[in-house]
Amino acid sequence: QVQLVQSGGGSVQAGGSLRLSCTVSGFTYSTYCMGWFRQAPGKEREGVAGVDFDGSTMYAESVKGRASISIDTTKNTVILQMTSMDSEDTAMYYCAARGGYAYPLSEHDFQYWGQGTQVIVSS
Repeated sequence: QVQLVQSGGGSVQAGGSLRLSCTVSGFTYSTYCMGWFRQAPGKEREGVAGVDFDGSTMYAESVKGRASISIDTTKNTVILQMTSMDSEDTAMYYCAARGGYAYPLSEHDFQYWGQGTQVIVSS
């Protein structure tokens, strides 16, 4: 079975950096898309970043220049790194994956989801 297990998150100081990891198992597609999403209290879930099997990336406007998504194929892990964290970045973060093509920032395109991890940015 496909499983996505997240690690990282927690409390982050404003202006600091964030690193989230998502390890995928039971996933053997040759073509795929992986993404990171987040949902703040009272707000809709939004796409943060996505990466395709060929390395193509896409980022939400709110995190462009601050975020980087990558895949470590040797560890079957997708990583999200962000800098200059702000209170607006406080949210529950989820990783997601699907086989084949998907629009990286569209939650409706993804089949599998991680358990989520809370990120709280404080000053």
